[in-house]
Amino acid sequence: MADIQKMYELWVEKAVADPDLKAELADVAGDEEGKNDRFYRDLEFGTGGLRGVIGAGTNRMNVYTVKKATQGLAEYILSGNVEKSVAIAYDSRIKSDYFARSAAEVLAANGIKVYIYKELMPTPMLSWAVRHLGCGAGIVVTASHNPAKYNGYKVYGSDGCQLTLDAANAVLSKINNIDIFSGVKSADFDSAVNDGSISYIGDDVIDAYLAKVKEQGLHTDLVAQSGLKVVYTPLNGTGNKPVRRILKEIGVKDVVVVPEQENPDGNFPTCPFPNPEIKEALQCGLNLCEKENPDLLLATDPDCDRVGIAVPDGDHYELFTGNEVGALLLEYICRERIALGTMPKDPVAVKTIVTTNITRAICKKYGVELREVLTGFKFIGEQIGFLEAEGHQERYIFGFEESYGYLAGGYVRDKDAVVASMLICEMAAFYRTKGISLIEARKRMYDEYGVYYNKLDNFTCEGASGMERMNEIMGSLRKESPKTIGGVKVLSVSDYKASTMTDAATGAVTKLTLPQSDVITYDLEDAASVIIRPSGTEPKIKVYYTTKGVDKEAAVKLQTALSADFTKILGF
Repeated sequence: MADIQKMYELWVEKAVADPDLKAELADVAGDEEGKNDRFYRDLEFGTGGLRGVIGAGTNRMNVYTVKKATQGLAEYILSGNVEKSVAIAYDSRIKSDYFARSAAEVLAANGIKVYIYKELMPTPMLSWAVRHLGCGAGIVVTASHNPAKYNGYKVYGSDGCQLTLDAANAVLSKINNIDIFSGVKSADFDSAVNDGSISYIGDDVIDAYLAKVKEQGLHTDLVAQSGLKVVYTPLNGTGNKPVRRILKEIGVKDVVVVPEQENPDGNFPTCPFPNPEIKEALQCGLNLCEKENPDLLLATDPDCDRVGIAVPDGDHYELFTGNEVGALLLEYICRERIALGTMPKDPVAVKTIVTTNITRAICKKYGVELREVLTGFKFIGEQIGFLEAEGHQERYIFGFEESYGYLAGGYVRDKDAVVASMLICEMAAFYRTKGISLIEARKRMYDEYGVYYNKLDNFTCEGASGMERMNEIMGSLRKESPKTIGGVKVLSVSDYKASTMTDAATGAVTKLTLPQSDVITYDLEDAASVIIRPSGTEPKIKVYYTTKGVDKEAAVKLQTALSADFTKILGF
């Protein structure tokens, strides 16, 4: 406690750049638990960069933790064989613009050229800027779909992907040697703009990005005549301008924007969790749908890399899962590219290991190679990079993950809700011209391939003890694996941290080829599976269930049994 008190006193003395921090430090003067939570560790820097609660202390997102991380990144760039330039974007969250400018000041002071967007922009547009401008790295200030109290700082490599584990560790080693107050260089932002050290990213870069998005369309010529009507919500984030613009360009004439969620607002007053996976976040949009009766409700998260939808089904609107939307898009792209004669030779689709296995059946039907990667869109982007290195980037046709992230085309290397919004609307318009609703399209897909049901359970582990509990849970499972889950026999256990797959019946062990990761997969009888992993960006344990049934009722019943038993196994 003495060390924490000493750190607290140092911050009281030195943290004067942001008045909010000074006020917060004064508020916790007599709160030992509050001090401990703010200073018991440094905010962790990994492949997802930084993410945490906004506030004072080493375990918080603030101007000092951002600048220290940026100084580490600057030293990493200067020591490496990459371009000495960085692109920066930021979203609508509290202090995002301040943190982005602060990062730019540090880079400029270190002699690194900075390109920064003039206003808030989606995360995929950062990936685009890195590649388009030939930068050595990129930064986007965002906490994606986390609650309003969070912000984050994601770093991208010159390939437009989030940092690899090795690169993140190399940056972290630089960060760890920097004093948060005395070890950081910083320039004046306006002076750096005037001398050319910092430049604003022009409209030409934005136009070029949207042109690439539009190139991914298959039947955009049909959209204008389809009569498609859309209710759209950017959830107070960055999607408002680019999504509306691309929908207008492909001919979606009737777009009604949810007024309460149209403008940027980091407080997210109408949705405590601005996540299109959660019904509550879409409630304002659903309410507007009752009045407007659209063909589709479209919702993008604050940094516009994820998109969720709801579609009319009788007298209500049904939310589609990320797995369902991704599977529908995959089949649409496969079928229509073959019909149009634009399918490349030896096409490749990519999904994460926790994403629906209906993709295997779809890819088999259309002769598409399916590559399965670890959780995290950077691994999908990495596969595009492999194809590019082979001179065949065109082979990549689509990639997605269950958490509402999709990408068609290799122009960026992260999930992109702008292109996904365009393709979802185009797909809906295409089916509408054929007299088919998205509900009917989904039914036809399940009739052909079987009903796959996927469910995610989240177990929150907050505070200093939360990380310890998550480690204990994963350690316990590695020591003793369950033989059955929900009465269903475990066939094999894959431990991606140990890179081993163990046959439950024979004990035979085979080597896994994917990179090491803190993930355990249980393959069960009846085509079921349970996958568990700690979140890389939130204080949560995530459990993914996959079941298959003759109908949805049967698949849900099996998943419910698996979830009830596994929750007990975890001790929640």
